[in-house]
Amino acid sequence: MQNNLKHLRTHLAGTALLLSLTSVALAAPGDWPQFRGPNRDGISAETGLLQDLPPGGPPLVWKATGLGVGYCTVSVVGNRIYTVGEDKEASSVIALDAADGKKIWAAKLGKPGAPGMPAFEGPRATPTVEGDLLVVLGQWGEMACLDTAQGKELWRKDCIKDFGGKRPNWGYSESPLIDGDKVMVTTGGSEGAIVALDKKSGNLLWRSKGFTDSPHYSSLIVAEIGGVRQYIQLTAESVVGVAAADGKVLWQAERKGKTAVIPTPIYSDGCVYVSSGYGVGCNLFKVTEVGGKFTAQEVYANKVMDNKQGGVIKVGDYVYGHADGKGWTCQDFKTGAGKWGYNSLGKGSIVFADGRFYLRAEDKGTMVLIEASPEAFKEHGRFEQPDRSDKKAWPYPVIAHGKLYLRDWDTLLCYDVKAK
Repeated sequence: MQNNLKHLRTHLAGTALLLSLTSVALAAPGDWPQFRGPNRDGISAETGLLQDLPPGGPPLVWKATGLGVGYCTVSVVGNRIYTVGEDKEASSVIALDAADGKKIWAAKLGKPGAPGMPAFEGPRATPTVEGDLLVVLGQWGEMACLDTAQGKELWRKDCIKDFGGKRPNWGYSESPLIDGDKVMVTTGGSEGAIVALDKKSGNLLWRSKGFTDSPHYSSLIVAEIGGVRQYIQLTAESVVGVAAADGKVLWQAERKGKTAVIPTPIYSDGCVYVSSGYGVGCNLFKVTEVGGKFTAQEVYANKVMDNKQGGVIKVGDYVYGHADGKGWTCQDFKTGAGKWGYNSLGKGSIVFADGRFYLRAEDKGTMVLIEASPEAFKEHGRFEQPDRSDKKAWPYPVIAHGKLYLRDWDTLLCYDVKAK
């Protein structure tokens, strides 16, 4: 088993290095510059981390409070941490010192409040950082690009006022995607659901005129299929790939979701995997290109993994995440067959680093460390965070520079998970 784990870590580190050559948000080793990490897949390339949690959990390095309310997680680049929170007056982007959690600057993003029924206040989208730029989206559709040094606003857009967008019931939750010179976000609207903006000026570059689905809560990913760079999105109506060059629809597959379609798609080996909750389940589509034309053929559709929120991660040949009614689940990526389920923790979010998954239960906030094993749910310790709020622990855990970050409402906890 130890040899297998060593091989897996080496393989993943090499894979992460290869992916970093075309990463959507350029990042230094150890950085976590956007939602779900450097490649938006929930995987950290870090090694030398704890393989078993000590009794009581890893050492708490610091605790920062006063971030404001909100459900977004954090981005970590170099010695800075970026997140968003709100008070009664406004929602604000916040930069913290990674050494001690002290606030460096705060900049207004937009109005506060709780869209949707039932209503949940606070921003949901995680800032995306590339170089000296940061782009973030508020729940009402206000989007801003800031200078990372001081939080100076460089440009601003409004998804509804500027693009005729359609706000989802529970507000805009997508974390913007930066790819090369472009910033992408799914605004919705009759002129094209996805917009591409110049990252330095905010000027409109293109809209996906052939794709006008209303946005839900999933975030875009980037992939190269058939030699064509493209952006993949999941809505309550379909899964789609649009050309990075001009927003042209390359392929689209009907796929009905219910209530809230949240998880980010996974792309691997010519296949796109999607999942959502409320009894819908998961699908795998094989995307192929022949003579310049793309097609998406469904490989399977089942309910082994109906992930409501918290995300799913592919490691090796398997997908891991929480499935409604079945608990934490391991599924064969290629066939869709379930490998195991564990239903004694409750649903939550997930991140992967150094052969281990970090699971965060959304109710109590319990953190559990398990192996990346298709054989069984193999636990390697758990702990409870101090001073838990009474809100759902929806912000995903983050691993960066040997630290584990947990956002809980207006509080951020930093744990040391480096092996000693």
